[in-house]
Amino acid sequence: MASLDYRSLIREVPDFPKPGILFYDITTLLKNSDAVRNLADELTERYQGLRVGKVVGIESRGFIFGGILSARLGAGFVPVRKPGKLPADCYEVKYSLEYGANSLAIHRDAIEIGERVLIVDDLLATGGTAGATVNLVRQLGGEIVGLDFLVELRSLNGRERLAGYAVHSTIVYP
Repeated sequence: MASLDYRSLIREVPDFPKPGILFYDITTLLKNSDAVRNLADELTERYQGLRVGKVVGIESRGFIFGGILSARLGAGFVPVRKPGKLPADCYEVKYSLEYGANSLAIHRDAIEIGERVLIVDDLLATGGTAGATVNLVRQLGGEIVGLDFLVELRSLNGRERLAGYAVHSTIVYP
């Protein structure tokens, strides 16, 4: 597997979605088929032996690698979405993030008690979204085997909010 400089494939967009925020746009990485294939291979190898029963992808960019990983690991895929987007009975949690507040929801029947769960998203910043997802998975009785992020903004200390869990980030910005 050829090594790629994933960071060089990410576009940095200043003042999006509001002034003062530097947005890391992964769409420029996603359009590179070699990068997507290499990342998928690396992540599959990383989590292959963990007996993952469900991969939880966080709306919306977490669906991309979450879907790929669930197929490759032989695990089910569970979407965590904004409220009102899932059709059946849900748990919902409110949380804060680096530029506001939000809510997330998960179907109540998505994960079985004791099921081994891997949580996947594109970005770890303050840890609000990931922490909310951890709370949802725990409400359902899932056992979290790890959290995986394409990009981590280390200066925002999101990893601290996830203390006690195995956290992996492919690209880390200071």
